[in-house]
Amino acid sequence: MVRKQLYLEASQDRLLKRWARERGTTEAELVREAIAWYASSPRSPAASAAWQQEVAFMRRLLAEGPLPERERRWRREDLYAERLERYERHFR
Repeated sequence: MVRKQLYLEASQDRLLKRWARERGTTEAELVREAIAWYASSPRSPAASAAWQQEVAFMRRLLAEGPLPERERRWRREDLYAERLERYERHFR
């Protein structure tokens, strides 16, 4: 691990101490969890970059146009029946 020093407002310090006490963990662990949560949230730059890659992928697919006509070998009703059967087997 890498040691970091940071400055908090007094109200943030009180809140951090209270949360750590209530959860039975350290303040440092809460800060690490907060950083991990932020990194995985939709607001994070990493998530934004991943979303932009997905958008570019979808735009490429749209630009290619529809797939050539092919014979479909399934019916919607069959798919629903198969899914229901799997669901029922899982919860028996």
